[in-house]
Amino acid sequence: MTDRDTLLALNQAFYRAFSNRDVVAMAALWAERLPVSCMHPGWGALVGREAVLASWQDVLRAPSGVIVRPRHERVMLYGDSALVLCEEILGNAVLAATNLFVREDGAWRLTHHQSGPMAQPRAEVERPDDDAPPPRLH
Repeated sequence: MTDRDTLLALNQAFYRAFSNRDVVAMAALWAERLPVSCMHPGWGALVGREAVLASWQDVLRAPSGVIVRPRHERVMLYGDSALVLCEEILGNAVLAATNLFVREDGAWRLTHHQSGPMAQPRAEVERPDDDAPPPRLH
């Protein structure tokens, strides 16, 4: 399996843990020794594994769980670091998301997640050229 395939699988595992409200699976994705951070929509920056995992426990244990589905995933490799850029579908809402992965002890681990509203969501129809940039506001 290529790094790209591994990163896409890990990104899918992240959203599966999110949708399944699986705290254990979510915790297993995050780096243990390297710095981690997270910015949930509308929240300030959370820094440190303990704070980040505590936030995920709160999000995943909320009574009204949500199904989150990624789309338009793009992997950008930078040696032992990689970004997965995607859109998150939550019901009728579309958020832009960035997931940063790094190699820790030879395995890819999540070190940063950030998502927030998009000013102008992409069309619901899949575009044939998925590598084309999203529409600009100006």
